[in-house]
Amino acid sequence: MPTISSKGRSMPESPIRKLVPFSEIAKKKGNKVFHLNIGQPDIKTPEVAMNAVKNIDLTILEYSHSAGNESYRKKLAQYYSNQDIPVNIEDIIVTTGGSEALMFAMGSIMDPGDEIIIPEPFYANYNGFSIASGAVVIPVISSIETGFALPAIANFEKLITAKTKAILICNPGNPTGYLYSKEEIMQLADLVKKHDLFLISDEVYREFTYDGDIHHSVMNILGLEQHAIMIDSVSKRYSMCGARIGCIVSKNKELMATAMKFAQARLSPPTIEQIASEAALDTPQSYFDEVISEYRERRDTLVEELNKIEGVIVSKPKGAFYCIAQLPIDNADVFAQWLLESYDLNGETVMVAPAAGFYSTPGMGSNQVRIAYVLKKEDLISAVRILKAAIPVYNAIPRKG
Repeated sequence: MPTISSKGRSMPESPIRKLVPFSEIAKKKGNKVFHLNIGQPDIKTPEVAMNAVKNIDLTILEYSHSAGNESYRKKLAQYYSNQDIPVNIEDIIVTTGGSEALMFAMGSIMDPGDEIIIPEPFYANYNGFSIASGAVVIPVISSIETGFALPAIANFEKLITAKTKAILICNPGNPTGYLYSKEEIMQLADLVKKHDLFLISDEVYREFTYDGDIHHSVMNILGLEQHAIMIDSVSKRYSMCGARIGCIVSKNKELMATAMKFAQARLSPPTIEQIASEAALDTPQSYFDEVISEYRERRDTLVEELNKIEGVIVSKPKGAFYCIAQLPIDNADVFAQWLLESYDLNGETVMVAPAAGFYSTPGMGSNQVRIAYVLKKEDLISAVRILKAAIPVYNAIPRKG
């Protein structure tokens, strides 16, 4: 019988999506499911982007340039310039989502067996991207007690070996919502320069900061030009997750020339979605002001409600729209499945993402969940009320052995 590759067997399931069959079962029972498991915003996509799609006047749906449409890259460069990120059109390659940008980055800088250091918990697909690239994830643990702040630089340095090629961060963070300070970014910049490494920064949640804190990009640090790789996407910024448009940005010309070979191999990013993404760059600031205000209120509501549950530990996110909550339960995977299979409160239940899938260290995050506060405040209150009622019921179930 033909065999599956060891790489394929090693690919992890998505902790965000693996419970979907159980949510479908819950819905077939007639239960309403509050989806706190996935970062799909309910915010409307900017009208300017939707109108661009509706008004497309094409007779042929052609390939675009492998690096993306020139007009889009020019507008992207201007957008970044307005964000104090000085890049040119040649520093940008448009990709099929931020996911492909990460794959291009890892494929361009890492050989099989090379190592990449990532503070955990981290976006679960970093594991998958690394495995697909033949790279080895070396985790450095951040803790809920510190709000998932950057671990001590000494903790990074002791993990660096001859095989280390890069450090990868998500800023603001998925799944933690942590926003790195300028001091933390500078510490990482000094470290990668000292050891001649790349610093990859996934900055797709750049606009989502809530308390007057400023986002600091790796692309505006003088002296880091040859080390910095920025990953970006339209998915969250414009509530355009289905568009699948992102980009890889770097001033390292050898890196970008290498990434371009990967881009040519997949031919081009999607044409219609680039048209929508280019138009989205004209979104007025008022759109973002309203979105940020809404998410700030949702964050505050969620944290306030979670803190009403005895035994729950939750750190207040500084950015993005996720938080990690530590629950007074023994196993978040079992609990999350049980919520969908066996529990409802007046015909309603909740879908969360077990946090163990956001760690690569075995045993970490076993009683934690990631919650995406992408629902309206009333639904967040209802969802947490269900969690509060469910936890003692779950804990009263006799355990085998």
